[in-house]
Amino acid sequence: MSDRWIALKESAREALSQRNYSSGSLLERLRSTGVGVSELLAAFRADLTAGWIPGVEMVPRRVFRQRHRGFFGEFVREGQGVNGEIGMWPRQWASATMFAGTAKGFHVHPPHVPANTTPEAWFQHLFGPEPAPVTERPYDREQWDIMFFVRGNVEMILVDERAGMERRVMRFLIEGDDSGGTGHAGVVIPAGVAHAILVEGSTDAVMVYGTSTVFDPSAEGRICDAVERAPLPQEWQAYLDGGK
Repeated sequence: MSDRWIALKESAREALSQRNYSSGSLLERLRSTGVGVSELLAAFRADLTAGWIPGVEMVPRRVFRQRHRGFFGEFVREGQGVNGEIGMWPRQWASATMFAGTAKGFHVHPPHVPANTTPEAWFQHLFGPEPAPVTERPYDREQWDIMFFVRGNVEMILVDERAGMERRVMRFLIEGDDSGGTGHAGVVIPAGVAHAILVEGSTDAVMVYGTSTVFDPSAEGRICDAVERAPLPQEWQAYLDGGK
């Protein structure tokens, strides 16, 4: 530290650090501090090839606000837009509410790998330099998610954990329909990509999501999910354990 801090105690100077406010490139921020979805929607996909998780999709959305009344926004139309391009249409829809200050995940769903091949070879076939047609994706045999947020703002973190695939991280903020911003988008998450969600701000988040298969508890894997299992106060737990 420079002489600027000479008036502090030596122990404080030794412990002192300063924050780096340099923003970094979009790609650097995507895999570290995070970016807004509006930035991802505005960027050319080619600019993010080195950091984009194969199979992840952003579904652009428009939200129409009615002054003093509310707002309206579509999710998807069958066979159209991004979902039409990738040939995925959910078999089940659900909703979830996350209270302000809470988080979910990481969750991950097991990928399907055909017989007589390896996971590494299969993923290279699907997502490699010459990707297979989307019609070969086994949507009906593995759970892909598509998530929309109609209330509250959230931070989403994705991590590619598929065997043989580069371990990439994507971190971004999504705005709910009640926000006045432009960061409205659905997110398609492939099987094998771990995902976590953190509510930003003081408003509860409401999510509507579709899955390519119906819910199967055995296909719901969890990694580092202690945030979902907050313990009871120690004396309460001791009481429940019979005073042990």
